[in-house]
Amino acid sequence: MDFIEKLQALSAKILKQKDMIQTEEATKHAFVLPFISALGYDISDPMDVVPEFTADVGIKKGEKVDYAIMRDDKVIMLFECKAVNVNLADEHASQLFRYFSVTDARIAVLTDGIIYRFYSDIDETNKMDSKPFMELNMLDIQEHWVPDLKRLTKQSFNLDEILSVAGEMKYTREIKRILGEELNAPTENFVRFFSKRVYNGMLTQSVREMFTTITKKAFTQFINDTINERLRSAMTTPSQDTLAQPQPGPSSQVIGSEDETEAGIVTTPEELEGFYIVKALLRQTVDSSRIVHRDTKGYFGILLDDSNRKPICRLYFSGKQKYIGFFDKEKKEERIPIERLDDLYKYTERLKTIVAMYNKPVDHITSTTVSDNRI
Repeated sequence: MDFIEKLQALSAKILKQKDMIQTEEATKHAFVLPFISALGYDISDPMDVVPEFTADVGIKKGEKVDYAIMRDDKVIMLFECKAVNVNLADEHASQLFRYFSVTDARIAVLTDGIIYRFYSDIDETNKMDSKPFMELNMLDIQEHWVPDLKRLTKQSFNLDEILSVAGEMKYTREIKRILGEELNAPTENFVRFFSKRVYNGMLTQSVREMFTTITKKAFTQFINDTINERLRSAMTTPSQDTLAQPQPGPSSQVIGSEDETEAGIVTTPEELEGFYIVKALLRQTVDSSRIVHRDTKGYFGILLDDSNRKPICRLYFSGKQKYIGFFDKEKKEERIPIERLDDLYKYTERLKTIVAMYNKPVDHITSTTVSDNRI
């Protein structure tokens, strides 16, 4: 699997299991160790990962941090873990703060298995910062932070590069937080900054109150206008898939030509896990970014190039009996019962054959019409 696919698969697992995890030890084994493994470290090799690492602090002996990540016999990262959904309060960070100062680590992580807060010593060397330079939510994976997280993987770990980027990330994060606070409740200094540039009179109490309202309104409208402009731009630019597809005639129904957007669709963690398995099986055959999913009330569809004309398979996971559905050249579907997700691996070659068919030159593929099958 690609790095992002490993994170997404773990995210789906966390979503499915988080309500069953009650203790700190269970959180470590179910969520934190798989996360460390996704970073490329061998959790069974003490040359990579040392559990219960001793970090004596002053007169306190036997202090232990949950996991120390090693490289060349030196500690490069510390992980302090709490039970899932525990509030990662300041006292937990202060515990990690003590460990940080007595090891070689320059990166420290505080986590409950869902939220990961990454700290360093940007403000003062060998003294852990009070605020993290990065915070991740495994239930809301944002692809834009994946490159930053990838710097912490075993394969890409470069401390100098990480620290140079960490400073920018920390201050960017804080500025975004401040902007959010100012948007909700503009401070006097924030209001004064703008009012002085548009108003030449005295800033009396009543004028400040008036500009507080105006500033908040202008700030909100500016953000909304920016978002709407981007949405308009996206909606008026035809997608490559739309441009490439021939349009069906009045008496024909091309597979996937119907609008399948339905209300009340719930994408389950099991469906997402199945999707990531299919992506992983096909990554040597096709660029994984070309494989997408579309969920409907009746099934979970997996497509090539986000095109309804290129169905890879369907997953039917809503009933007691699970099925995987394949389409032949005539677009007739065959549903095959499966017992568990691991059964998907049995159909690796069939999945590859389907994708290979779509990757043939266009003149080797003929359009097919159907009367009642949809993807």
